[in-house]
Amino acid sequence: MSDLPPPQDAAEAALFAECWDAVLSYADLCTAGAGTAHQLADEAFTLGMRELRAAQSAVRGRTARLPVIPQLLTAVRETVVDWEGAGKGHKLDPDLRLWLNSEAAARYTGPPLGRPIALRGLRDMPEADATLLWLAEVEALPLPTVARRLGLDPLTTAAELDQVRVLFHDRCHRAHRDTPLDAECRSYARLLDAVTRSAGADTPEDLSRHLATCVPCAEAAACLRLHGGGVPAALAGGVIGWGALAYLERRRRAAEVRLGVGGPAGSGTGPGDEAARGRVLRGSLLAAAGLLSAVALGVSLMPFGTSDDDTPGRDDQKPIAAPDVPHPTPAPSRSSRSAAPATTRTLPVSPSPKPTPTRRKSPPPSRKPSATPSRAPAPSTPPTCQVSYHLDDEWSDGFQASLRVTTDEPLSGWQLAWTFPDGQRIGQTWDATPHQNGAQVTAEAKDYNREVAAHGTIAFGFVGTRDGGNGAPRGFRLNGEPCANG
Repeated sequence: MSDLPPPQDAAEAALFAECWDAVLSYADLCTAGAGTAHQLADEAFTLGMRELRAAQSAVRGRTARLPVIPQLLTAVRETVVDWEGAGKGHKLDPDLRLWLNSEAAARYTGPPLGRPIALRGLRDMPEADATLLWLAEVEALPLPTVARRLGLDPLTTAAELDQVRVLFHDRCHRAHRDTPLDAECRSYARLLDAVTRSAGADTPEDLSRHLATCVPCAEAAACLRLHGGGVPAALAGGVIGWGALAYLERRRRAAEVRLGVGGPAGSGTGPGDEAARGRVLRGSLLAAAGLLSAVALGVSLMPFGTSDDDTPGRDDQKPIAAPDVPHPTPAPSRSSRSAAPATTRTLPVSPSPKPTPTRRKSPPPSRKPSATPSRAPAPSTPPTCQVSYHLDDEWSDGFQASLRVTTDEPLSGWQLAWTFPDGQRIGQTWDATPHQNGAQVTAEAKDYNREVAAHGTIAFGFVGTRDGGNGAPRGFRLNGEPCANG
């Protein structure tokens, strides 16, 4: 942020720290690389903060103003428009460039009464109430964190948030009525207001049919519904437009990371401690499962061993190495490979249904039984990664999905490939760079998430399109190696 003047005071310094992450997160969605994202975020943050300072130093009036973070995100969109006009559009996401030249983008700079209802409703609220709504709904911060940031009473913040939601509903309803509407839309405005206030209210059939065909009223309904979890998407879509769902997902994940870092009541945990504790817990469970498997395998191998004094010691060690083969822990898997020959040397003694003819020909049998253990390589090289695919949302011609990949081994770069079963097409993606050839899709690491520690997790998501079915993808491969589908 070289062009940005230094913070004027401690409050503004804290504001810089709180808002920069949100600006960079959205700038990264709008661009094609981490370096370009920082450049866009730098220019937008500089523009936004200067506008905020100018507004604060101006004579106070009745001019409506957005909260700080929405104002800065608006500056990102304005900077993107400047880049496109200045011949720097090649640095932007291709889908964003298409959106910039559409009627949807023109609404944000067109006549005030034609702008998104959520934008007008949020701007019409008192700034303190609008900030509370944005931090809780869009930035997905826990209410104690929101209360601490805004200086509210943690015991009453939840009740205040409910009141602010009702206020947002009222402001959006007024904005909807102020919008130039035809006679049919205007006749449904009051009914829409009443239906969306109550969680248990049934939507009349005629209103449902109208919402299915009328875009302005459907947009108003999304903003007016106090229940059902649609307010975050309505707010983000109304303020920033393109990439709203992807931004919401990123902010939720960022809030989860911050919550994990903070720990309970300032426990003093550092970044990544929660994840580390999770890995330790998973490792303990795997170790326990391995120990139980070892005991079971040892019992099953006892009839084939001998009763010499030194044999029990060897048998006790073989089961401990063998059961770790199916587990995805790297260290045990290497020890299992070194222990496998020891198992094959003892097995030839047991499969001797004809002991008399084969007693002289011990070398050949030692090779024949080796064919039996040779089937063990199937479980001896288990998948070193596990993929979890989650369908977050779905509509008539599209869907939103997220993936989590857990890898047993450290990575200095990753590429996840899969196959879509129903001809789906991947579109806007966050935290990965997508490539698609027919049904085959490949997602590559971004510059900032290339490095993954052992037992670490890769997480990214995307919005896709479909025409008919929407089956879950299959054939996941991480860097060419198959992954278990969990």
